[in-house]
Amino acid sequence: MSLPIGERAPDFTLPSSRGGEVTLSKLIGQKNVVLFFYPLDDSPGCTVEACAFRDAYEEFVEAGAEVLGISSGELYEHHYFARKHALPMQLLSDARGQVRRLYGVKATLGILPGRETFIVDKQGIVRHVFRSQLRVRQHIHEALAILRALDGRATIEATAARPAILPNPRTE
Repeated sequence: MSLPIGERAPDFTLPSSRGGEVTLSKLIGQKNVVLFFYPLDDSPGCTVEACAFRDAYEEFVEAGAEVLGISSGELYEHHYFARKHALPMQLLSDARGQVRRLYGVKATLGILPGRETFIVDKQGIVRHVFRSQLRVRQHIHEALAILRALDGRATIEATAARPAILPNPRTE
């Protein structure tokens, strides 16, 4: 089971395709964070998902969010993938799957690493989780809707996939 909504996001430090390391707790307090776990660099579904995040990247920046892609791929694979597709977000290497386990991201059919997106607010709380191996573009749509709601610029509308579940922290 995925990390539940309303729980504190587990801290982690992972190496980045841009060099150096990224530590979640260093971003908390400054930005909302979108963590998208994906199975494999340069596979068809992952390429569509990563490029959809790329194409909407400015919207994420405007919403005050940092977007981080996480998979078990090696850094050189992440670097090549990011360069090949002009990906603006950092790709993090979770080679041992430790962060994937911390967040409860399960394999699909027991073999393919799961595809899940987590929205972590500025206080470090998980505000939304979306899991779908096949609806890769929906990860971006849901993430942006949640970020806009956190920012108070929109309300979350129920979708066929998931009802509205997030209270606006500014009004509570």
